[in-house]
Amino acid sequence: MNADLVLGIDCSTTASKAVAWDRNGVAVAEGRAPLHLQTPHPGWGEQDANQWWDATTKATRQVMSRVNPQRIASICVTHQRETFVPVGPTGTPLRNGILWLDERSRRQLDTLDRQFGNDALHALTGRPPSMTQSLPKLVWLAEHEPDVIRDAARIIDVHAFLVHRLSGNWATSLASADPMGLVDMDRGVWATDLIGDIGLRAEQFVTIESPGTVIGAVTEDASLLTGLVAQTPIVAGAGDGQAASLGAGVTGPGRAFVNLGTAVAGGALSDRYVTDRAYRTCFGPIPGTFVLESVLRGGTATVNWFVDHFADPRLQDEAFDVYEREAAALRPGADGLVLVPYWNNVMNPYWDPAATGLVIGWTTAHRRHHLYRAILDGIAFEHRLAMEGIATSTETPLTEHVILGGGSRSPLWRQIMADVLGAPVLRARSADATNLGAGVLAAWGAGWFATPGEAAQGMTDTTEIVLPRSDESAAYDRLYREVYVHLFPAIKDAMDRLTELTAAANADEHG
Repeated sequence: MNADLVLGIDCSTTASKAVAWDRNGVAVAEGRAPLHLQTPHPGWGEQDANQWWDATTKATRQVMSRVNPQRIASICVTHQRETFVPVGPTGTPLRNGILWLDERSRRQLDTLDRQFGNDALHALTGRPPSMTQSLPKLVWLAEHEPDVIRDAARIIDVHAFLVHRLSGNWATSLASADPMGLVDMDRGVWATDLIGDIGLRAEQFVTIESPGTVIGAVTEDASLLTGLVAQTPIVAGAGDGQAASLGAGVTGPGRAFVNLGTAVAGGALSDRYVTDRAYRTCFGPIPGTFVLESVLRGGTATVNWFVDHFADPRLQDEAFDVYEREAAALRPGADGLVLVPYWNNVMNPYWDPAATGLVIGWTTAHRRHHLYRAILDGIAFEHRLAMEGIATSTETPLTEHVILGGGSRSPLWRQIMADVLGAPVLRARSADATNLGAGVLAAWGAGWFATPGEAAQGMTDTTEIVLPRSDESAAYDRLYREVYVHLFPAIKDAMDRLTELTAAANADEHG
């Protein structure tokens, strides 16, 4: 049978999803299985790594029940980044995986700055240390669970974990490994001196290959569990943010993307390695490129927080629709309510692990829908701040923005993004552009296209263009320039001290 499909596997924070894509980037069959977050202590985020495999096999079997497995030409994995797990010689997890959203390592950030200097680490790894990275959490692990570090045969990202379960090979993608904060970005290899200096061993880290490289094949054992045909090629993928850029059709300068997911990732492509505090630099899904990326740790997660804790409980499942409608009737600025969306601290451009959210302008006239609108406005303002930083650093204007992810389903949010950015916003044909990005790499790895750029051109598209409205865009521009960009710098010191006092009080309460 002609192998006319590829399989993208996206093992995210909340679920593993498998999608069979055709040559035109159309989803033919999908499967999904949930993942569960564990919070053994406040601020911690862990998962049983075996869940990643179990959910992936379930999702894949769902797809294989709908299409003939012989139609699958190749497989590619994308995944939640920075999440890692120590494993024994056979790949058995030695403890739960520690997730990107885990916040246990604030003190270790200070240790890294004193030992290496944040500027030096930024130049080496493409980003200053942050609690999102694996790096400070590995320092925490070495300090608090030294037996785990001693006994770990490998310390691996989600991509490497799934590739090993599928193929038996110890390998990952360069665009999956680099977000850990342990890769020498200029040379494209593990930063072995840094690894040794934090108490780990270079041999604990797997081989890294360029995205699109065939790095293994499905074993007989994995075939039985997944329904895939044994010896189906496995293509090196990329972290979810980089895969999303490819699935959004971002293959050259001038076009940016914004993925309105649990977190908000957005950015643009560069053909050279550059660094700036305005963004973090990742290896691109297209070999030889880099994704200059902004990450806001609270995207739809902040919207969900509002619905879970502030929405009128009588609305139940209708809450989103009701607040969308009521918020859409407001003018830009939510009648004077402005929000800085640092619900889960801030990475670029301030790199402040003590930052928290900020809302100003409250009056007795404000209601729940004003806060809902302020959240959407604030996330759009923050995205503009990042995109302006990228454009300034690279001296390359960003003239259009592709929007994707769950939040892109909101017509209101799409329009707000266009108005705040003052530029056209194009909606990706597939809201699941992250998985499609894996599909694009799989198609290139299978030999369907000569280059990943050609694969993206053939498999991605946009369905709608949202243009900025002149009056609304002008109003947002005044709010952004005259109010928003000044808020966090003005209150940063007091906010940081508040976080310190709160942490000290919590420590006293819990002994």
